[in-house]
Amino acid sequence: MDEILRVLIADDHPVFRDGLRTLLGSLPGVELVGEAEDGDAAVQLAAKLAPDVVLMDLGMPGRSGIDATRAITSHQPDVGVLVLTMFEDDDSVFSAMRAGARGYLLKDADRGELARAIESIGHGDAIFGAGVARRVQAFFAASAGVRLDPFPELTAREREILDRIARGESNGAIAARLGISGKTVRNHVSTILAKLMVADRSQAIVRAREAGLGSEPAARRDGAVLGDAR
Repeated sequence: MDEILRVLIADDHPVFRDGLRTLLGSLPGVELVGEAEDGDAAVQLAAKLAPDVVLMDLGMPGRSGIDATRAITSHQPDVGVLVLTMFEDDDSVFSAMRAGARGYLLKDADRGELARAIESIGHGDAIFGAGVARRVQAFFAASAGVRLDPFPELTAREREILDRIARGESNGAIAARLGISGKTVRNHVSTILAKLMVADRSQAIVRAREAGLGSEPAARRDGAVLGDAR
């Protein structure tokens, strides 16, 4: 990794935090910047420390990991939340994704899988464990042909970016038009993919156009073309 990724741990189990602390300390290019024992502390520390990645447990006292994820991602879209939990039921998986989590791994994930997930999410991608990915694929397959609008799970900014993606605009063009950084656009795109439960940008475009977004052809928008996969 070419840059230091700042990581915040949010978990109420001291032994698990100890293990994560040891793991993070062994990874090149990763810095542990803080630890939270509950959801409220996670939100506060994320606002104070502005980490690149938050490792979020779901079953914490007080504010849940889902609520904490929603609070963090709504106010800090550049922060990537990676859920680390023992819960693998559909409700937990999809609630986390709708809350804005860009990754979801079970706590028994091996060192390599966790390291790759931290790096990917820290650089604006979305990543899910194999079992979770199969659930998402099954859900998407079952939902094929069902029109889901008007995407109530998306924020106003996310809907605006999805609309521009559906028009064929690149991330660079979107960033310039909205006056935000390219990294912020990439992070929004990753969150949109996760919330819509689609595998890639192309599927997001299909879903968006089926819902009536992106009605203005790309060819009419100063030659903008599809690009920037994320």
